[in-house]
Amino acid sequence: MSLNHAELNLILEELNLPGSFIQNIIQPSYDTIALYLYKQAAADTPGGISKTLLVCLAPGVCRLHETDRKIPKNDKPLRFMEFLRSRIKGARILEAVQLHNDRIVRLTLSRGEETFYLYIRLWSGAGNIIVTDENHTILDVFFRRPKRNEITGEYWDPPLPPENAPEHRYSIRELPVSGELSFNEKIDQWYGTHAKTLSREALLEEARRRYETSRSRLEAALERLEKKRQSFLHADRFRHQGDLLTANLWMIKQGMTSIEVTDYESADGGTALVRIELDPRLKPQENAAKYYEQYKKAVSGLSELEDDIAAARATLEKLTEEFESLEKEENPLVIQKKLRRQNTPKQQIEKRYPGLVFRRDGWTFLVGRTASENDELLRRHVKGLDMWLHTRDWPGSYVFIKNRPGKTVPLDILLDAGTLALFYSKGRKAGTGDLYYTQVKHLRRAKNAPRGTVLPSNEKNLTVSLEQDRLKRLESCRESL
Repeated sequence: MSLNHAELNLILEELNLPGSFIQNIIQPSYDTIALYLYKQAAADTPGGISKTLLVCLAPGVCRLHETDRKIPKNDKPLRFMEFLRSRIKGARILEAVQLHNDRIVRLTLSRGEETFYLYIRLWSGAGNIIVTDENHTILDVFFRRPKRNEITGEYWDPPLPPENAPEHRYSIRELPVSGELSFNEKIDQWYGTHAKTLSREALLEEARRRYETSRSRLEAALERLEKKRQSFLHADRFRHQGDLLTANLWMIKQGMTSIEVTDYESADGGTALVRIELDPRLKPQENAAKYYEQYKKAVSGLSELEDDIAAARATLEKLTEEFESLEKEENPLVIQKKLRRQNTPKQQIEKRYPGLVFRRDGWTFLVGRTASENDELLRRHVKGLDMWLHTRDWPGSYVFIKNRPGKTVPLDILLDAGTLALFYSKGRKAGTGDLYYTQVKHLRRAKNAPRGTVLPSNEKNLTVSLEQDRLKRLESCRESL
């Protein structure tokens, strides 16, 4: 339900905007904007009057009215909001009228020696906000529409009604809202609970749908991890099968797909037969080695699986907590903002640093996983007093410890950074390795070398081993996208 011309006139009459100053502008979403207004009281009345004017251009719910709801701030500065802040913030409203009963509201604004017109067109499906100078040259618009000539620099004058066009008369509708309220208050309350795009119930239903989808996906992933974990728990079976094949190599011929051998560890005294699958393309010794390799992978992968399972469960708990907090939220604008943030693709989330970021006890670690990330960190994100670490005998990541003025890097923090450098290098499987570290100011780029290659000086040595407790602690300190 969009507002008709009669309702707009009543709203403007109740608002009594002339004489108000625009103190701030907030744009909570891509179709809504709020103007924070202040109007000085009469000379014989102390204080002043503050109002929040909400303008929504969403199809089907185009409206303008005062609201008492808290308007959430956007996570990033939006173009039109920043334009309004630079040009009309602090301006005084001289006039606020609806033109020709055509659902186009014109605010005449004065700021210093400049005069502006702010046109709010509340046509469902074609709503827009257009700001012009006193010569009707467009300064900027909420939605840029070149086909309508609604772009910066074009001439724009509000359309006139066609000659001899029948005049439509609309009445002010009765809203099912209880209490002795002004029409502005009724509109604010009705839209907060019934409007399609900002209805609390509709938004919660969308949140519930997203939650159920994400929860199902996470539970399916957890089930797969648990099944893999169960197979890893039987790692000794792979080693035992490798031992049985090694003891019976003389029986195995290349090309065989399986073999039956006596299981000397069986419960019936070592007389039971067990069938072991073989790869016909491999030699007897290679088949045995294959089972030993499966055993090693199972043993080493079990601890990583435990971490993955714990992380998946933590993600599921966080998802449930976020949904429960949405259910308790009363302001539909806040719910809409949180849903929009959750729906932002990871590719569109602006990262402050390339690579990975870890934060612990006030210290920041930057990890470049590729040559391009290493080079980008060196060029644009680290300074001379930051610490640089790299494995001595293995290719791998550059790890930087961001400098804290007046602070010396503690040994435990240095070991954390060294652990990250070893973990994100080719030396991870070795479990231990030597590193060198120095400040960034002691690095020199190598000429005619691959991207990101540096030559250190004044470096010191550090030997680290991969400790599972430390790795788990660092994983919990990693910033998520």
